[in-house]
Amino acid sequence: MKLTLGVEEEFQIIDPTTHELKAHITQLLEEGVPELGDQIKAELHQSVVEVGTVICNNVQEAYADVKKLRKRISELAGDHGLKIGAASTHPSSDWRDQEITDLPRYRETVALMQDIGRANLIFGLHVHVGLDSKEDIIAIHNQARYFLPHLLALTGSSPFWKGRNTGFKSYRSKVFKRMPRTDIPNDFESWAEFERYVNLLVKTNCIDNGRRIWWDIRPHSVYSTVEFRICDLPLRIDETIAITALIQSLVSMLLRLRRKNHQWRNYPSYLIQENKWRASRYGLDGKLIDFGKEEEVSTRELIHELLEFVREDAEVLGCVEELKYIKEILKHGTSADRQLAVYEKTGDLNKVVDFITEETLHGIN
Repeated sequence: MKLTLGVEEEFQIIDPTTHELKAHITQLLEEGVPELGDQIKAELHQSVVEVGTVICNNVQEAYADVKKLRKRISELAGDHGLKIGAASTHPSSDWRDQEITDLPRYRETVALMQDIGRANLIFGLHVHVGLDSKEDIIAIHNQARYFLPHLLALTGSSPFWKGRNTGFKSYRSKVFKRMPRTDIPNDFESWAEFERYVNLLVKTNCIDNGRRIWWDIRPHSVYSTVEFRICDLPLRIDETIAITALIQSLVSMLLRLRRKNHQWRNYPSYLIQENKWRASRYGLDGKLIDFGKEEEVSTRELIHELLEFVREDAEVLGCVEELKYIKEILKHGTSADRQLAVYEKTGDLNKVVDFITEETLHGIN
């Protein structure tokens, strides 16, 4: 049971003079692709740069590659007087001012989605976990849905939108929800049922391939992975790696139960949605519903409980040290909490932008 990993981070390209997003992906690709290949990519907006690790055998390999990529992308941006930022929305930039990347895929997206697509100026963290069996992928997809709100509560990093404090810890999740085929998916009885669903959408011209399905968790249509897409992008590399360790350990725990003919109870999407709402609104400071007990429980308490559930698996996977940083997040708050603290202290969103760019490189050099 290898449970290989792939980690994708979407960064903001920021002009430190104006503190606003800067359309500069073309130049970064020209200089970055010869060195990094397909580990560096464009996204819908020209002010976004996506980087992704190679296939990693363990969390330690993922840490090394994430660190290398953050450092190198920062250097490439710095050569042009720019900085990168790891947060899921920019505190003040307006999507209406952003240029769309001139590639067929993105021209098609905007032609279809119109302003819903143009306004999708968000940045996320995606974690792939590799599995050998497609039926295992479906089983993990179904059961891991229950824990998606826990992951969102831990990673909230988008409290601001177009210069306003939204009142949400993850406003990104509200923006993204407007797109089709997003949010908490339903469960599937088998890989064949999932494949029939994808094929039907392709046949009826809803999508051209399975990558146009953007659920918070999805069985990947090309790679043999289950992809966790719900997370906001944390500020620090230690946070990204801790979340990666938690996801890998969670998959291991659910797979271990499956091997014993046990499984986590499959809850319907409409119940999980209630917890996602709470996680996006309150982050770690709220309560989630324990549907087994049918009562509200502190989010922090439930995450401590989750850490205990996966402890045995973290030991087997050798990621106990990386997982410990989850407790630092619980103690010091998420990216959203810390961004809000800077704003409450200074009343200046430019200071928040400075904080984001500084924290993005914490522990890199």
